[in-house]
Amino acid sequence: MIRFFLFTLLALPVLASAQRKQTASEYIAAYKDIAITEMERYGIPASIKLGQGLLESSAGNSDLATEANNHFGIKCKKDWTGPSFHKDDDAKDECFRKYETVLASYEDHSQFLKNSTRYAELFTLEITDYKGWAHGLKKAGYATNPQYAQLLIKTIEDNRLYEFDQKGGAVVESKPVRNRDKKPTQISNPRTPRGKSNETDLPDFELKKQGGRPIMVRNRVQYVVAKQGDTFEALTTELDMLRWQLPKYNDLPPSAKLAAGDVIYIQPKRRKAFTDSHTVKSGETMQSISQEHAIKLSRLYHLNQLEEGAQPSEGQQLKLR
Repeated sequence: MIRFFLFTLLALPVLASAQRKQTASEYIAAYKDIAITEMERYGIPASIKLGQGLLESSAGNSDLATEANNHFGIKCKKDWTGPSFHKDDDAKDECFRKYETVLASYEDHSQFLKNSTRYAELFTLEITDYKGWAHGLKKAGYATNPQYAQLLIKTIEDNRLYEFDQKGGAVVESKPVRNRDKKPTQISNPRTPRGKSNETDLPDFELKKQGGRPIMVRNRVQYVVAKQGDTFEALTTELDMLRWQLPKYNDLPPSAKLAAGDVIYIQPKRRKAFTDSHTVKSGETMQSISQEHAIKLSRLYHLNQLEEGAQPSEGQQLKLR
């Protein structure tokens, strides 16, 4: 009896520790830096990343989080070839992705959103528009809960996660391709403060390869570099896109001829660039400047109070944000 009593006393701290749940504050402190880094790399607001992590993983306490490191409830789908974890969800014994680390879960969540055409319109929103992102995620079918957008917004606001969208500061290790004629070189800290007036964007980086073609990122928008003989029709087939998307995303007519080296965006360009302004060089057009900074052509005209079709003069300063 005494031995059993002593064993029980010794086991109590272990049981208490095992039963202790991670708090929301602890979760945020543990993963905020990852969320900010992912925001800089992929353009997903850190508030959305942390808010979804808190919701989907119950602040890191769910079985899916503790046993599979899956913090975003992402299911296997047909293209998943990694390890899996099965549990009842909308249906019985559903397949969920399993990761070696939480970081891998955060990175896969970014790629899951960025690489799906369902979520493409979200990346046209401002990085601080967490409400637009929340409603957009629900509309695109991320979750089946009809109150998902409201729950996500409440989680963000209760924990003031929107503050992380204003900060950033993470180092992005990437493959810059600022000049197509030069080989990429590694840099240590490409980030320039948002408020500073300059003509230096974040360096482009390679996100992945698709069919042997690098998918690059500029101003948080994915693009490919045209090769000799490429056409919109051929790229549409190669990239499994809709016929109207490439001409629309690049502000060009469907019949436009592509030249080797042209940047061809495969997602909608953004409403503003990372840098504040652009000094027009000889031969540049509004469309070429729009492509250089991954900013919508119509928005470029609006920011500079120019009529559509007007062209800038050499030396003119154009606003980009």
